[in-house]
Amino acid sequence: MPTEQDRPVTDTTGHATDPAVTNGQPGAIPIDIPRRRKSVLREYVEAIAIAVLLALVIRTLIVQAFTIPSGSMMDTLLIGDYILVNKFLYGPELPLTDYRLPALHPPRRGDIIVFKYPQDEKRDFIKRIIGTPGDTVQVRGQQVLINGQPLEEPYVRRNPSSLSHTGSPTFCGYAYACEPLVVPPDSYFVMGDNRDNSQDSRYWGFVKRDKIKGKAFLIYWSWDSDRHWLRWRRLGHYIP
Repeated sequence: MPTEQDRPVTDTTGHATDPAVTNGQPGAIPIDIPRRRKSVLREYVEAIAIAVLLALVIRTLIVQAFTIPSGSMMDTLLIGDYILVNKFLYGPELPLTDYRLPALHPPRRGDIIVFKYPQDEKRDFIKRIIGTPGDTVQVRGQQVLINGQPLEEPYVRRNPSSLSHTGSPTFCGYAYACEPLVVPPDSYFVMGDNRDNSQDSRYWGFVKRDKIKGKAFLIYWSWDSDRHWLRWRRLGHYIP
């Protein structure tokens, strides 16, 4: 008795059929054509190209890393700190255009910002915003007045030396803000936290809104070059 494997294939009329025969005529036997696989080199090149493109997009529009080279922002930021700057917050500038994406909110007093140095835009500076558009700023000694009121600044590094010229309550040897100074539209008055060691708006004026790159928000690495040691406690430190 024939087994199941011995039985011919039949159509709905009960006639035997052959899978290689269609309408009584020999049919084409399907041939599996293997798909061409990408070479290993091509796969690596494509992966690297995508990674580079994503990195450029992130660096241009979202987050960029910077290094602190000077002590003008001590003790908030130290020489050897590596920081991340949020560029998306203020609306990043699109490459090769003058157009900016919409900002989540404008720069605010107290924000630590990275910007193009007004006297040499190839250099990036980092300072703290003290005066915003429309504010009246005045600097006397180590005291900053905003709209006639003393500004509370717990972040400022005070020079303990009694010989510090800025220690005098009436001292003013700056080019800007010795007298009440109104911050123009789309401009900001910035200062370093280390007031006796900072070239800032007191010397060269305002920072234009379109020259601001972003707001510093995180220390991701910190290296003490004098002691040749990692500052462990500063890693991952959030910058308000």
